[in-house]
Amino acid sequence: EVQLVESGGDLVQNGGSLTLSCVYSGFSFDDFAVGWFRQAPGKEREGVSLISKHLNFKYYSDSVKGRFTISSDTAKNTVYLQMDNLAPEDTATYFCAAEEGYGVAFGGFKFGLWGQGTPVTVSS
Repeated sequence: EVQLVESGGDLVQNGGSLTLSCVYSGFSFDDFAVGWFRQAPGKEREGVSLISKHLNFKYYSDSVKGRFTISSDTAKNTVYLQMDNLAPEDTATYFCAAEEGYGVAFGGFKFGLWGQGTPVTVSS
């Protein structure tokens, strides 16, 4: 059974930093990409970043490029999202997702297996 569990969401001030973690199980990170998405109240879910080990590929949306960094630690089955220079518009619930043959398209991949999300609030 595939499981993805996010953590690290918090309340942070404008300009601050936060690191989110996604612990995954039930699939091989060697073969499938993992992505980070976010959904703000009243808005659609949007892709933020993704990492593909087998393609040695990382991708960022324009809205976070240069501020967010995605990384992985395969020994801990964890994908991280380091978020710097946070702004109020980054406020959202952040989800990690595993690549599937169907689902939400982002960065050339499709993501169909989701975690429960972790909330991030950036105060102005």
